[in-house]
Amino acid sequence: MLVKALQRLGIFDVVQASDCEQAMALLLRSGRVDIVFCDLAERCLDCVEFFHYASQLNLAKSVVLSFELLPNLSRTIWQMPSLSGLKVLGVLGKPLELRSLQRLLHQYDLFSSPPLSRLPPPQKLPSEQDVRRGLEAGEFHAWYQPKLDMRSGRLAGVEALARWRHPVRGLLMPKDFLAAVLAYDLIDDMFKHMLQQGLNLLSQLRRRGMTLELAFNLHASQLTDRRLSNHITQALSRYGLHGTTLMFELVENGLLNASLVTQENLLRLRLLGCGLSIDDFGVGFSSLALLGELPFTQIKLGGCTTDLASPHSQALVASTLALARALHMSMVVKGVNSQTSRDTLVTLGCYVGQGFYLAHPMDGKGFVQWLESQHSGM
Repeated sequence: MLVKALQRLGIFDVVQASDCEQAMALLLRSGRVDIVFCDLAERCLDCVEFFHYASQLNLAKSVVLSFELLPNLSRTIWQMPSLSGLKVLGVLGKPLELRSLQRLLHQYDLFSSPPLSRLPPPQKLPSEQDVRRGLEAGEFHAWYQPKLDMRSGRLAGVEALARWRHPVRGLLMPKDFLAAVLAYDLIDDMFKHMLQQGLNLLSQLRRRGMTLELAFNLHASQLTDRRLSNHITQALSRYGLHGTTLMFELVENGLLNASLVTQENLLRLRLLGCGLSIDDFGVGFSSLALLGELPFTQIKLGGCTTDLASPHSQALVASTLALARALHMSMVVKGVNSQTSRDTLVTLGCYVGQGFYLAHPMDGKGFVQWLESQHSGM
């Protein structure tokens, strides 16, 4: 009925799935969609986890929920600006009304540019053969984005970010290839390229008398056996570096119901001296449990820096900072993209930040030049 109603309104490019697992598989194959229509039914938690991964992998922009909701719960959904990072357009009641559906599509057009009817078709994911060829050819490169003490401007750490210098499509961002890398189970291969480049950089800087903490993103699936933690141990030994030079950032949703092997590997990384950061803190559903049970050393807060003029956002930042201090953990705020955000965060007591206003990601050569200019100006 919904598909027919969409077609009556001129929307014909529709992908259907019977459950969240099938929906994720279809999205990984077909590419990004504009709106996810989801009947929550009895699969609420599965759907919310699906929304999170669809948002993290940039596979969807917005969501419309269909559910037999009580009036107060329906109002709550309408008041939510987003669900796991996806824009909430609203609730589609039962029975389906064409006018209600049209109003929700109009909501999409209001927040999205270009509107739905003029959106270009989503770009297909790179093929497995193309990704493997790119890895073998050394086309995946680490770029480096500084984390700064927002009071003094001094370097507080660096995050390594993956970029793909594709021979045909040019420089690709993670949103263009990460879903493919995960789907083809090549995430470890890409990470090893990033780690080697990062350790090479650390060795180069050490010879110049410079030391810094370098952060890498890890996917929870990479910690389901010992191979990756063994590789990290061997790589550190090969370069003569201590584990304290590395920080590993993991999105908290990926750690829900972490297996004993995953927990053991997190502990092994900590025993090496590596730091562990919960990225996008607050997006998941078991933050306090994770902080109490897993050996994390840092909270990385994101998602609330777009509207720091809001008392609600300021309360979230202040309460997270208080939690981090109580647990003797450091805290980094990402998405610092304006002077106003920076000033507000410093006033709230948040001193370490990351974002385009502070410093953009740079390739290895550009980062070394930036670092030397920072040192020469001190």
